[in-house]
Amino acid sequence: MNDEDFMRLALAQADLALVAGEVPVGAVLVREGQVIARAHNTPVAQHDPSAHAEILVMRQAATALGNYRLEDCTLYVTLEPCTMCAGAILNARLPRVVWGAPEPKTGAAGSVINVFENGELNHNTVTQGYVLAQECSLPLQTFFRKQRMMQKSRTVFTHLRDDALRTPDTAFKNLPGYPWQPCYISDLPALNGLRMHYLDEGPADAEVTWLCLHGNPAWSYLYRHMIPVFVAAGHRVVAPDMPGFGKSDKPKKDSAHSFDRHRRVLLEFIEALDLRHIQMAVQDWGGILGLTLPMAQPWRFQSLLVMNTLLATGEQPLSDGFLAWRQMCADKPMFDVGKLFARGNPQMSAEECAAYNAPFPDAGHRAAPRAFPPMVPSSVDSLGAAVSRDAAAFLMEQWQGRSLMFVGRRDPVLGEAVMRDLQQRIRGCPEPVVLAQAGHFVQEHGREIAVHALQTFFNSDTAGDSQ
Repeated sequence: MNDEDFMRLALAQADLALVAGEVPVGAVLVREGQVIARAHNTPVAQHDPSAHAEILVMRQAATALGNYRLEDCTLYVTLEPCTMCAGAILNARLPRVVWGAPEPKTGAAGSVINVFENGELNHNTVTQGYVLAQECSLPLQTFFRKQRMMQKSRTVFTHLRDDALRTPDTAFKNLPGYPWQPCYISDLPALNGLRMHYLDEGPADAEVTWLCLHGNPAWSYLYRHMIPVFVAAGHRVVAPDMPGFGKSDKPKKDSAHSFDRHRRVLLEFIEALDLRHIQMAVQDWGGILGLTLPMAQPWRFQSLLVMNTLLATGEQPLSDGFLAWRQMCADKPMFDVGKLFARGNPQMSAEECAAYNAPFPDAGHRAAPRAFPPMVPSSVDSLGAAVSRDAAAFLMEQWQGRSLMFVGRRDPVLGEAVMRDLQQRIRGCPEPVVLAQAGHFVQEHGREIAVHALQTFFNSDTAGDSQ
């Protein structure tokens, strides 16, 4: 193996840091052509300012060799070392360091100062820089671009409209399986000043973007089993909370919600983030709205992952199961959302079920769950029916992308019969994959679905290694 080969191993460590939310720097330490230690930055996780990749990899190697002096080793690191790491490298008597991207603010191998060539020190280390510099810069650019976006979302979009509510952040603390930092946007015309929350995980410049759209009464928490699988494959995942749901602002009036308005929000959101190479995962209202989006900008969309939903064209009667659901929502507007999930998903913990109640602490926050069931087009002249018919024609006649369909067999609302009808409306859609134990919220079996989707769309043999 040569320097570039070892630097690619260090890059793999940097990718692990990126997924973990750390500054993406990775390192490997090599002795006689063999890697004896690997590490990546963990200052955030360890609450340790010294937990740089170089320090950690030298600690591992010294322990393995039983000697703090690493006189016959070479260190490969994706970013030019800082002065702290340079001092430790010199103390370890490392003869050679190979680094990737320059660090113009704190670099101690020539960018700011050159500790390694100081003739007054009793040891000098040979350094070689700019090895795979562009590749090493990419994860850093992705990380800091995302940090800037998050900072902007925290500091700019703070105003709350008088006719809306905002669920307190404390309601979302310590949710199981949901470690991601929030992102917000409020300058979309269709939002009219509301603040909308979304998750944006993985590299911002990834070649693949998953757009994950939830339904009623769920939110982006629904995709917590799928997001890690897609991110581990090197993909970007964007999962918005529609207005009225999750961490997004919640209009007080039911009348603030309409088919057209939510569709415009999604279209403007996609354009504002300039999402491309979209693999769109949809379920429930995520599909009722989401399946109408590709015809607006076909060049942005590559694949459809469709789960327990429908195209509400108004041409056929709604299912008995859906009508029963609509009536239940009207009769019991304060139904327990957590219990709803528990009934269809016995594998879920009580804490996971409770997470679905978090966005709705009282009746004032529940306008969207009340408004959405009556919004489903039930006749050809219902609002949204015409655009749904246009979407059905597009998907049948013009759709050029890939499709994959999963059905929760135990769904009494939008189950197998509804989904098989939808399959016939999507050009090239294969037979649905039926999950016998799943109900309406099929994403609660999401890891299995995500792995299958990666294997189907990308012939991925490593999709199952994400957890």
